[in-house]
Amino acid sequence: MTTPRDPEVTAAREFAGDADGLQRLWTPHRMAYIGGEAKPADSTSHHCPFCAAASERGEEHDRAHLVVKRGQNALVICNLYPYNSGHLLVCSNRHVADYTELTTVERDEIALLTQQAMAVLRAVMGPHGFNLGMNQGEVAGAGIAAHLHQHVVPRWSGDANFFPIVAQTKAVPQLLADTRRLLADTWDQATATVSSNESEKS
Repeated sequence: MTTPRDPEVTAAREFAGDADGLQRLWTPHRMAYIGGEAKPADSTSHHCPFCAAASERGEEHDRAHLVVKRGQNALVICNLYPYNSGHLLVCSNRHVADYTELTTVERDEIALLTQQAMAVLRAVMGPHGFNLGMNQGEVAGAGIAAHLHQHVVPRWSGDANFFPIVAQTKAVPQLLADTRRLLADTWDQATATVSSNESEKS
């Protein structure tokens, strides 16, 4: 009588394909966004969430659209699908897609609001660094390619692929409404230095 042998198990590293050294973080909650929710259907301003945020002013409207700060030609909002806590978007008020379409005034205000956003995030959340970026066109990864926006993503040592996940650590995300309120309430005080530096240059 023969004894049954244990089935042979092939190690994953022996399968086809090269390991890229990256760990995966599965985020199925983002499928609503990838599927088109809250994205403009075309290159017009119709149904554009950034245009909706810029269209009106007032505390109630700003809360509903996660607006943190308004300038004359641009605004700062919380990303509805953040890569990290505190992920902000600096958007032109005007519905333009390409960086070259900005006026000098719009370009300068987006740059200033980006500086100020970094100062506020440092004061409130103490990140170790930032990723700043503007994806131009769908092929370049722009989620809402029809309306120009600059990403301001705070980073911490040990986070992974823009996500606040550290091995053996449970992530406790802050509600977007709470993040928006905290950043908005801190904005003027935290950006006083940036504003004064700008005044000295002019």
